[in-house]
Amino acid sequence: MKAFFTKDFAQFFKELEKNNSKVWFDANRQRYEEQVKLPFYHFIEALIDEVSIVDKDLLIDPKSAIFRIHKDVRFSKDKTPYKTHCSALIAKNGRKDMNGPGFYLELTATGAAFYSGLYQPDAKMLKSIRTYIMDHPNEFNTLLKDKSFKKSFGTLMGEKSKVLAKEFKEAAIEQPFMYNKQFLMIKKWEKEILSDKKLIQEIKTCFEHARAMRAFLYEASIY
Repeated sequence: MKAFFTKDFAQFFKELEKNNSKVWFDANRQRYEEQVKLPFYHFIEALIDEVSIVDKDLLIDPKSAIFRIHKDVRFSKDKTPYKTHCSALIAKNGRKDMNGPGFYLELTATGAAFYSGLYQPDAKMLKSIRTYIMDHPNEFNTLLKDKSFKKSFGTLMGEKSKVLAKEFKEAAIEQPFMYNKQFLMIKKWEKEILSDKKLIQEIKTCFEHARAMRAFLYEASIY
């Protein structure tokens, strides 16, 4: 399998970080289209083809998965107009499916990152997840100790609640992940991976290693 990105993919984002303005971007728009946007589209297209062999629900249009490079600055103190990365959410309903059983991918000037799990569960969903973990402690612990899971991700990551509802406090003594309000599997690579022909296979391996925990978390979210 070919490498999708040239050195100018990372170089474009390095320069964008220092020149994040519409004037600079417009002057470099053709370069963006040729060295960033189009290669990333073809990369996501090929990645979808690979992971959909494992999960047919992920056979989606790349356009529905890929996020725009333009930032939404309405509620942000940082008013720079462009993101300094390419990203996509490969899930059944594309980038709108923030808590579905898929994965998010981000490519920057410094490397790549894979995220899977539950990113933004609301209060009702979070209660369901904690209840499910409390009711299935052995299954959850087995998944945390799984060799493939640990090899790719080490452990679950994510923000934690400072205060926990009374009904979960006893269970949290044995299982500290009860405090989590995010349940994320994260794998990061250095910039050399961008030109590596094995990038898609690396991501596919992470997707497969995350499968059992992802299924558990999704079941927990609708408990």
